[in-house]
Amino acid sequence: MSEPALTLWHRLDRFLARLRPHREPLSLVVDGLVIAVCWNLTYLFRLGFERWIAARPGYDLGVMLGVIAAYLIAFAALRVPQGMWRFSGFGEVKRLTLACAVAGAVSAAVVLGLGLIKVPRAVLALHPIVTLMGVCVIRIAYRMLYEHARNQITGSDAEIRRALVLGAGEAAKRLLAGIHQQGWTVLGLLDDDPAKRGARIAGVPVLGPLVAVQDKAVRGAATHLVIALPSLRGSQRKRLFELCAQTGLPVLTVPSARELQAGTQVNRVRDIEPEDLLGREPVQLDEAGIGECLHGKTVLISGAGGSIGSELCRQVALYRPARLVLYELSEFNLYAIEQDLAERHPQLPLVKLIGDVKDLEHLRATFAKWQPQVVFHAAAYKHVPLMEEENAWACLRNNTLGTYHAALAAAEHGAERFVLISTDKAVNPTNVMGATKRAAEMAVSALAAEHAGTKFMAVRFGNVLGSSGSVIPKFKEQIEKGGPVTVTHPDIIRYFMTIPEAARLVLQAAAIGQSGQVLVLDMGEPVKIVDLARQLIRLSGHSEDEIAIEFSGLRPGEKLYEELLADADTTLPTSVAALRVARLESRGVPLEALLAAVRAAPGMAPDPLAAQQALAGLVPEYRAAPCV
Repeated sequence: MSEPALTLWHRLDRFLARLRPHREPLSLVVDGLVIAVCWNLTYLFRLGFERWIAARPGYDLGVMLGVIAAYLIAFAALRVPQGMWRFSGFGEVKRLTLACAVAGAVSAAVVLGLGLIKVPRAVLALHPIVTLMGVCVIRIAYRMLYEHARNQITGSDAEIRRALVLGAGEAAKRLLAGIHQQGWTVLGLLDDDPAKRGARIAGVPVLGPLVAVQDKAVRGAATHLVIALPSLRGSQRKRLFELCAQTGLPVLTVPSARELQAGTQVNRVRDIEPEDLLGREPVQLDEAGIGECLHGKTVLISGAGGSIGSELCRQVALYRPARLVLYELSEFNLYAIEQDLAERHPQLPLVKLIGDVKDLEHLRATFAKWQPQVVFHAAAYKHVPLMEEENAWACLRNNTLGTYHAALAAAEHGAERFVLISTDKAVNPTNVMGATKRAAEMAVSALAAEHAGTKFMAVRFGNVLGSSGSVIPKFKEQIEKGGPVTVTHPDIIRYFMTIPEAARLVLQAAAIGQSGQVLVLDMGEPVKIVDLARQLIRLSGHSEDEIAIEFSGLRPGEKLYEELLADADTTLPTSVAALRVARLESRGVPLEALLAAVRAAPGMAPDPLAAQQALAGLVPEYRAAPCV
């Protein structure tokens, strides 16, 4: 297909799309013209070329206008104008047949009743049939034209996607250069720059400011909204998404500025991702300090194939370490991150190890062989309800004992830094998972006092959008299935950040943290989960009437809200605004007794109450919540 033909069909579809909001009155106008043409064609058929004009009575024009009015009234009564011509089928033909039959009979009866005998009876009898043929033919012709245009534009029988693009800058220009080849028609652009108002970019008009997206007349026949403002950040980007969500149309976006820097093509639109919903300003990091911490070093990441671990691997690789040791229990996850890193960083030496952090001897052998200088410990069980009862001991062994083993092996083999990935659920924990992570923090703190040669630190943050088990993938899956979207409680709130943001702040914490510290990431404002669900529903082009939200009740161990610091804690600022240091309440740590109990636990899951009691002995602020 040549470029001129492509442009022609896009222009035609754009023209028809502009007419579509006025479909009903236009349908009546076109049908009225067809009825008039058919009236004259019937005269031509009855009287022939020589007499079809001359033999008409003087009042024929008035009769024809009355006949047209009768037909249009019948069409309106049977809702013919509401039909979409591009989907015309047998149902439409049935309505047209009934309308023409009723209008033809009424017209003939009125004409004959008024004594207008000079109107040939054959014309009155044949006109409904000719009119039916005319209105059917024009609809069939339109459908054929539409389907041909659709095939030319999309290359298949898929429906044409019509976009209204928000933004008329450089990103929009590049988007327009390639989006047509992907089966899209762009109806118009919106931009707040007054200088662009009324201009045309690549033949597409700038229709108004961004707020005009709420005007139905401006949106016209658009099927999607595409946000082409990759440089728009923070609260402004969030407000724009909220504005688009109110339209009821599906919302897509071009890649963000970060994605463009990573090589993503701007003309590839994508669905809304978790980071688009937060509206957080990008965090300014000490890149030089992180580079000094990681460049040319051997870095080991446990849980390297998990949500956080894999992103840590990708971020660490950007600082060109001498070697990256991937320590992962899942064979598939290890394979996936190895393939990803090999493609992104083919020159980076990778060590791929299947290992379990509960296996101290394997950890010691690994550290002895590869001598990692920086260790990020991301291996953990994190799903709160799953860990609450039958898996409580497994969680305790993996999260607390596994952390102790990894930290001990790091200290014994001279690692420079050991960073534990912790969670806000470690603060005043009401669940097993949070208590095991708080115990892990305490284990790291205890080792920091015993091994001055290694800097031990923990980093706390809240929920990570898009990670395995997080709400966004779950909500998206439920929306794709048609709902309902399940939220545990109407008042539940959570702190959120994106996976890349969390990983980068962990690297920053590793660079500036001192031994024994717990660093807390600035999670911004908490987000109400039900509001997040509503926004996702709207951005997918649905309403709550179409996809319901159901409240399932709090799950075992789940809080209505999370905290980043315990009540007795205070924080101190650091050189990075998004990081603060927690001054934790000092207390003795009965670590050896707990570790001995965990090691002695049988392989099969014992009574979860015993695990809760063991944790309560180590973490005094832990209060096991009853099942809800």
